[in-house]
Amino acid sequence: MNLTGDLEELNLTIQEGKVNWEQYIKEKEAFDKKLHSKKGDDKFFTTVSSAPIKEFYGPDDIHENDYLKDLNFPGEFPFTRGIHNNGYRGKIWTMRQFAGFGSPEDTNQRFHYLLDHGQTGLSIAFDLPTLMGWDADAPISNGEVGMCGVSVSSFHDMEILMDKIPLDQVSTSMTINSPAAMIFAYYLAVAEKQGVAFDKLRGTLQNDILKEYIAQKEYIFPPKQSMRIIVDMIEFCKNEVPNWNPISVSGYHIREAGSTAVQELAYTLADGFAYIEACLERGLDIDDFAPRISFFFNSHLDFFEEIAKFRAARRIYAKRLKEVYGAKNQRSWWMRFHTQTAGCTLTAQQPENNIIRTAFKALAAVLCGTQSLHTNSMDETLALPSEKAVKIALRTQQLIAYETGVINTVDPLGGSYFIEKLTNEMEEGANEIFKQIDSFGGVIDAIEAGYFQKEISDAAYRYQRQLEKKEKFIVGVNEFKEEKEKIDIPILTISPEVEKEQIKRLTQLKQSRDNDKVRQCLQELSDAARDGKNLMPVLLKGARNYVTIGESVMELKKLFGIYEERVVF
Repeated sequence: MNLTGDLEELNLTIQEGKVNWEQYIKEKEAFDKKLHSKKGDDKFFTTVSSAPIKEFYGPDDIHENDYLKDLNFPGEFPFTRGIHNNGYRGKIWTMRQFAGFGSPEDTNQRFHYLLDHGQTGLSIAFDLPTLMGWDADAPISNGEVGMCGVSVSSFHDMEILMDKIPLDQVSTSMTINSPAAMIFAYYLAVAEKQGVAFDKLRGTLQNDILKEYIAQKEYIFPPKQSMRIIVDMIEFCKNEVPNWNPISVSGYHIREAGSTAVQELAYTLADGFAYIEACLERGLDIDDFAPRISFFFNSHLDFFEEIAKFRAARRIYAKRLKEVYGAKNQRSWWMRFHTQTAGCTLTAQQPENNIIRTAFKALAAVLCGTQSLHTNSMDETLALPSEKAVKIALRTQQLIAYETGVINTVDPLGGSYFIEKLTNEMEEGANEIFKQIDSFGGVIDAIEAGYFQKEISDAAYRYQRQLEKKEKFIVGVNEFKEEKEKIDIPILTISPEVEKEQIKRLTQLKQSRDNDKVRQCLQELSDAARDGKNLMPVLLKGARNYVTIGESVMELKKLFGIYEERVVF
């Protein structure tokens, strides 16, 4: 048997077959063009991100792939096929539903509802004043308290929020960034009150300030000072809360702002590398903190592009941690990530269609091996999710897990010519973007130069123009519209009484607490910030003494200042 000769003959046969196939396609397209000459028949076969897609992919598209080097087996470096060798056979992904609205009592009730219906982890959404470090009674908070998430101004609010939820038995994710250190201190204080040791706590803080400057704009302090606080938290968790993820580097909001898939991938990873380098500059050992860094990605509607994005992310990250930063622990090489289905693809028109959109996006996240997943509710373009809508979103995950069979094998689309080619292109595109960021001197310098903001703005504009020209379609919006549509789904509304009650509670708290201790805690915070000490111990002391989020933030503003974004045209 001449194996080499047989393979050469096989490759020759494949090449001849492809040439014949391409000639057939070319002739057929020419015939179709003559037959159908109406305007609008030409379709643009590209991804949502405008990456061109060929009619057909075959072995020659991935001939450069080295299986062991580029793919390897599940659970093996570079983890393209997943970080666990048995995938979801070993453990199903954590099912989270983003929840938070109104008062701490309202959200606590929703938490119990979700846990009773099979949710396996909590995910907390905070209102805008909390996200910006303002107390509920601040004049600037007027009209926003409890509207887009739960209102938390103090440890007392956190006590109510987590009432009767055993913190050693549930994993909690908190979407909080600029004031993450204060919110985390409140959570730790609740654990203390429950008698739960810090090493029993599991969960994640988003705590990704770089993407705020890039996309979401909920920043407070300048970048360098913000990075100092984040490194303080990573260092504190390494020593005191070892099973907690002190940061979840987020591409979700970058994509929601209008980036392409490859921009989301590259910008998110670049941010992650910036945090790692800041920790290394502090003197931390890579293997002491890297295993607790997690990521958070957006799952958009282009099914195959998203799967390729996630697979490329794992590969790029593993290579960088091992080959550039010199991590020795295999867990340091793992990219662990949470996925949320894209809110920007949901429509107010024909909102029931959002259930189907969400199912496709969730399936893409599962097929690529996400560690946890949030599915958006059908009504989120209209209001905060109702109980009915959030239960359907949770059931979507459960249907995928228990009825579709996609969890039976690891990386079921691995080896697809199309998927592997897209994965390679994602990696190549991300590496080109890394070079652009490096040319500015790094992420912070690129932020201050307006690089990210301009690139995302340009990408969003291009996509909007494609929709207007009907080169891309959104069902119910620019195609298949219903002129006399009647929306008949329940809508959650937030009563104005929530704000009044939150202000009343906060007023009573400020009157009843020991205000001499509060002033002492704020002075200690100021001293620690000035002296370069880790801020977490003094923030935790402040939490125990009911220092509010607004008071802590204001104290730090005196030293750190506030950030003003450069305008870029």
